[in-house]
Amino acid sequence: MYSHTSIAQTGLPGHRHIAVKGSAEVTAIADIAVVHLDVESTKVLGLSAKRAVDDRVNDLIGGLGAFGIDEKDLSASDISIRPRYENPSHKMRKVSGYRAHRTLKVTLKDIRKLSALLDFILRVKINGICDIELKSSDAAAHEAQAHAQAINNATLQAAALAKAFGAKLGPIYSIHPVAKNMYSRYGRNKTVDGVQFEAMGALKSSQPGQYLQENLVFSASINSVYDLIIDF
Repeated sequence: MYSHTSIAQTGLPGHRHIAVKGSAEVTAIADIAVVHLDVESTKVLGLSAKRAVDDRVNDLIGGLGAFGIDEKDLSASDISIRPRYENPSHKMRKVSGYRAHRTLKVTLKDIRKLSALLDFILRVKINGICDIELKSSDAAAHEAQAHAQAINNATLQAAALAKAFGAKLGPIYSIHPVAKNMYSRYGRNKTVDGVQFEAMGALKSSQPGQYLQENLVFSASINSVYDLIIDF
């Protein structure tokens, strides 16, 4: 038998009740790709390294319009310039040059152009394609749908259990949303993760790359407690 204190600590009512956890998943096709890029250059002079990075970034920005990407779909960090040393662990280390570096994030709203965009990025000598995030333009609607389905799932479970034990489902007593989440069905897109720029002379003619549109899964779960009605 529970004391009033122990019942209060559990958050459950002291009368007849049923507690269930409802969950749901909604699957959607990604239609947006967010491409994370690294641009760097190492030169003897810091100014030369900076100019090399600036030139590549400017070439990139100049061609993004062809992919329907405007200024608000691009974010770029401030440039950082750091010295490089000969014998860096030695007390008498000597500066051998300077490394300039920037990170960029490009949002592509037409995922069908992803392969062509990656080709263009490499042509303008962007050093690294670090990561590609796949997203949905209807994410808010999918989240709301998953939440509604989780509520319905909880209600159906509670009603079925109550009926199985000869009772009726009473009014809702408490609702506790547990979690909302979004993940890719197949994880990160490893096909393009970590692609590095190679000298254009070393590249051979080939067919355009094909990238599967991974499914995005929007999940939701909710804990709910209902009163039970028993007819004597």
